[in-house]
Amino acid sequence: MAASNADSAASTTLQQVSQPKAYLPRYIDIGINLADPIFRGRYHGSQRHPDDLKAVVQRAKEVGCSRLIVTGSSFRSSRDALKLAGEFPDVVYTTAGIHPCSSSIFCASYKRHQEEDHSDDEHTPACDPDPSKPIPDEQEIDTAKSETIIKDLESLIAEARSSTSSTSPALVAFGEFGLDYDRLHYCSRTVQLHSFAAQLKLAASLTPQLPLFLHSRAAHADFVRLLREHFGPCLERLERGGVVHSFTGTVDEMRELTDGLGLYIGVNGCSFKTAQNCAVVREIPLDRIMLETDGPWCEVRPSHEGWKYLVELKPSADANGSAGPTNGQPPAEGGAQPKGRKQGKKNQKKEPEVPERFKVVKKEKWEEGAMVKGRNEPCTIERVARIVAGIKGVSIEDVCEAAWQNTVKVFGLGE
Repeated sequence: MAASNADSAASTTLQQVSQPKAYLPRYIDIGINLADPIFRGRYHGSQRHPDDLKAVVQRAKEVGCSRLIVTGSSFRSSRDALKLAGEFPDVVYTTAGIHPCSSSIFCASYKRHQEEDHSDDEHTPACDPDPSKPIPDEQEIDTAKSETIIKDLESLIAEARSSTSSTSPALVAFGEFGLDYDRLHYCSRTVQLHSFAAQLKLAASLTPQLPLFLHSRAAHADFVRLLREHFGPCLERLERGGVVHSFTGTVDEMRELTDGLGLYIGVNGCSFKTAQNCAVVREIPLDRIMLETDGPWCEVRPSHEGWKYLVELKPSADANGSAGPTNGQPPAEGGAQPKGRKQGKKNQKKEPEVPERFKVVKKEKWEEGAMVKGRNEPCTIERVARIVAGIKGVSIEDVCEAAWQNTVKVFGLGE
C-alpha cells in the first residue's frame, strides 16, 4: 500500500512538473505620447484631476508592458519625453523629431519660439483630419530659420545621447517625422515636404545613425521618394532600420515598405477601423510587425472593425448540447452572437461587450486607480495584440514574441 501511495504521489509530481506554464505576454509600446499634459490631469490648459502618470505606467506594467517608447513630436515634447526617461529609468525610452503637423516652425510666418507647439496646452495634435481647412501650399520657408532648427535638433539629439541615468541610452530613435496629407489644416504640403527632407538629411548624417520613427498618412509616393533620395533605392544606407508607425495604408503600400525597403510596421487602434484596414494587418509579416497604442489617441472603439475580435462570446448549445466557442474570436455565420447592447430587459444595466481590466471613469469623476474614459493608455496594448492575433488567426504568444523581438532588434533595447 505504501509503495502504491508513493507511486501515485510520484506520478502526480511528474504531471505537475511536466505541465507547461501559462504564457505571460510581454509588450513594448513603441508609440505612446506620455509627455502630453493629459497624463498629468491637464486638459486644454485646465487641471481637471490629479497627476496620475505613475498610475498609468503601473497599469502598463501590470499587463506586461514593461517598456514604453515615448514619442517626441516637437522640441518641447522631445525634451519633456527625455525628462520622463529620467523619472522612469529602464522603462521609458524616447524619440526626438518634428512631426509633420508640428512643422509650421519652418515657415517664415511662424512667429513663436520653436519650443512652442500649436497650443500652449497640448503636446500632441488630435489625429482626426479636417479636409475643409487645408493650409495653402504657398507657405514660404524661412531658410535661415530652417538651418537653425536643424542645428538645434542635432544638438538636442547629441545632448540626449551623452546623458543618461539608466543602464541604456534613453533616446532610441529619430522621429516622429514624415508626411501627413490627411491633416493639412495643421501644416501645408510644401512645409511638410521641406521638414521631412531636412530631417532625413540630418538623420543620414548622424554617427552612428539612429533608427527612424516614421509617420506616413495619405502621402505614400512622396514619403517613399524622399526616403530613397536620402538612403538609397532599397534604403541600403539606413544603418539601423525604422518603423512606419500607426499604419493605415494599403496592402501594396505595406509591401513596398516591408519587402522593398525593409521597414517595420506599427499598428494601433487606427489600424483596425475598417475591414480594409484589418485586411492589411492580416498581410503584415510577423517578422515586420510592432505594437503600439499611440495614446492618448487611437484607442480601439466599438465602431471599429477590429472590435469584434475583443468581444467575448456566450457559450451556445448545439444540437448535441455541447457548448459553442468562447475563445474571443468572432462568431461563424449562424453561430453564437456576442453579448450585445440589445440584450436584457429595458432599463437593466447591460453587460459590457468587452470586459475592462481596470475601472474606467469620466475625468469629471476621477478616482485613484481608475482609467480615464477616452484617454488611451499603454495598458490597452494587450487589446492591440489580441486583435492582431484574431485577424491573423495565430496565438497571442506568436504576436507578442514577434513584436518584442522586432522592437528589441531595431531599437537596441536588449532582452
